[in-house]
Amino acid sequence: MHIAVIVPAFNVAEFLPDAIRSVLAQTHTDWSLVVVDDGSTDTTAIVASGFQDNRIGLIQQSNAGVSAARNAGLAAAMARATLPDAVLFLDADDWLAPDALVHLAEALRNAPRAVASVGRFARVRANEPPRLAPRPPQGNLLERLLVRNLFANGGHLLIRRSAIAAAGNFRTDLSYGEDWEYWARLARFGHFVAARSAVAQLFVRERLDGAYLSRATDPDAYRPALAAIHSNPGLVERLGTNRFGRLARQSDAEVAWTVGRERIRHGSRRDGLRWLAKSIRAAPSVKRLTLLGLIWLERGPFRPYPKVGSATKR
Repeated sequence: MHIAVIVPAFNVAEFLPDAIRSVLAQTHTDWSLVVVDDGSTDTTAIVASGFQDNRIGLIQQSNAGVSAARNAGLAAAMARATLPDAVLFLDADDWLAPDALVHLAEALRNAPRAVASVGRFARVRANEPPRLAPRPPQGNLLERLLVRNLFANGGHLLIRRSAIAAAGNFRTDLSYGEDWEYWARLARFGHFVAARSAVAQLFVRERLDGAYLSRATDPDAYRPALAAIHSNPGLVERLGTNRFGRLARQSDAEVAWTVGRERIRHGSRRDGLRWLAKSIRAAPSVKRLTLLGLIWLERGPFRPYPKVGSATKR
């Protein structure tokens, strides 16, 4: 199975070597890598071009956003003499475990009707051991993806080429939650299968200046992606108007919970509690009521983030 790994990169010269080296270290060697320098003002392009391997390609473009960068990388991968059987979108500040492509490819190969395979991931914070996330979900995830984003990012998903052809490109009008919108669109065409390995296939670097953490406290940041998901006529047709409407309301409650949790983790406890209360009123949950006790212990989902300036090193 030939796998195309696409890495959108913007001002990540400090972290990009880890991402590229992790692909070079894969025990599955049938891959090609496209790094898309999305108008960086640092040495990102120089770093990428410094790796001498004919499986690695570099594209440079004016800054157009992560969706445009992924689409450019995808177009380049599809223009190669050897078409990929599957594609993985790796963020430039993350890295893969050496056997990641082996496990993901095996899972996808054994489930010919699946649109993608998904592996376990771990979050990595400066000077701390990786925190392993629960086993990834699998099966028909459409309804669950209409409520919340189930994946850290594209780095632990291996997507079948035919599924990408059906789903189309990433939406360039979305600058936040664009991956969530894409996973929901992808789920319309089939199910997801989990890799068997119990260890992390992807390591996600926690950076306060990264796209997710820097905007996760802002409810307005989620609205364009939610609007795109909820206005997809194919999804409405698949589920029916009433069911789709209920799921849309649940997603609003999910966003309120996320905003509240993230504000607490950033140190705004009172404001965060207000958003958590809004979420619970909209979608009561015994589990979340129980989790509220962890706020004062600063544990679990409410662990505070490190102060700005502590970089996560591999």
